[in-house]
Amino acid sequence: MNWFKAVKMSDHIVLVGILLMLLGDFMFAANDAMGKWLVATFSVGQVLLLRSIGAFLILGPMLTTVSTNDLFKPKKPFLIFLRVIFATMDTGLFYAAVAYLPLADVVTFYMAGPIYVAAVSHFFLNERIGWRRCLAIFVGFIGVIIALRPSSAMLSWPSIFALLGSFGFSMVIVFSRVLKDISDTVLVTWQTIGALIVGLVLTIAHWREPTMLQWGAMALLGIVSCCGHLLIARSLKLAPASVLAPLQYTLLLWGIIFGIMFFNNYPDRYIIIGAAIIIVAGLFIFHRKQVVDHKIPKEDIARIKQ
Repeated sequence: MNWFKAVKMSDHIVLVGILLMLLGDFMFAANDAMGKWLVATFSVGQVLLLRSIGAFLILGPMLTTVSTNDLFKPKKPFLIFLRVIFATMDTGLFYAAVAYLPLADVVTFYMAGPIYVAAVSHFFLNERIGWRRCLAIFVGFIGVIIALRPSSAMLSWPSIFALLGSFGFSMVIVFSRVLKDISDTVLVTWQTIGALIVGLVLTIAHWREPTMLQWGAMALLGIVSCCGHLLIARSLKLAPASVLAPLQYTLLLWGIIFGIMFFNNYPDRYIIIGAAIIIVAGLFIFHRKQVVDHKIPKEDIARIKQ
């Protein structure tokens, strides 16, 4: 009788984890759409600055649970510094890209993040990559090239921003795995401080006075992003990564929906085909990692995007 109760409770906990992951992905998609709307009026630096200030409305109370020593004298400070650089690069270049490209296009490039992680994991994480995953990585890169719309203009500045930003996103994932013994609150706090500082520097010559609505939207941007981080971090503690991994691709679905609803952007055949290839390659890479490792590290979920 107790065993049946345990099974039911376990199923309930996994379901809660799934719902939290779906809600977290929705939060990130909403953050992306709001960011695209704001960078149409304000500089990327100003959005970064005010978004970071908004995030501290959530982080502030959480910091009361973190010791001063853990926050200001953390382990592996240089690796945390590198993660801050890549996280700021990820967010800033995302906003720079969506200022010119449809939301679904940029999200498609970012969905290739796990493929980049697999490509560099041998060097940064000492992971052995077999021929099957090497082939999947190659196929994933083909998907990225197709999404870029092969032509003489495929490497426009917005496309380069998206590619470099997605690489930054993948490196955030890598360093998050390296720093898995560091508190999530500490990592998110420092990456928020990094974005705030860069945003402040970039805004000095490009400040534009927001309306009350726009002030609220920028604060909400930070709150939504921070909530997305917290929801996904919690979901990983409640459900196996093998269950949650495919759910990250709902971001692309929301990107398409929000792009159509708010910006009248419809994905073309290159984005649809490229996205399909990237998703299949990403899921296969995750599957092979399970087979090889015989266990599922929670850090394999690629949703650490601001």
